[in-house]
Amino acid sequence: VQLQASGGGLVQAGGSLRLSCAASGRTFSGSDMGWFRQDPGKEREFVAAISWSGSSTLYADSVKGRFTIARDQAKNTAYLQMNSLKPEDTAVYYCAIRSPGQSEYNYWGQGTLVTVSS
Repeated sequence: VQLQASGGGLVQAGGSLRLSCAASGRTFSGSDMGWFRQDPGKEREFVAAISWSGSSTLYADSVKGRFTIARDQAKNTAYLQMNSLKPEDTAVYYCAIRSPGQSEYNYWGQGTLVTVSS
């Protein structure tokens, strides 16, 4: 199982980035996909999640209204569109999968760095 996150980079405050997370190695039917982030010296925090069907999404209060999560089942890929970025959004962003029946996310990607300059 492999999760490949991409799309990170350096952007000015107010700008936008789109992260992608491609999953491979097995079928992920029924799995939720999520994005988390971690700033050095801080704990990892939840950002957003989307159900298998895409009909249900969840966002952290800090990103609600600015970030949008989406997924393409056929491509086993999740996306995180990040708009109106702020310096406090700077972090390594990780994608993850929670298999059916699991209470925790059980597959994790390697992370992609997002840096927002003021």
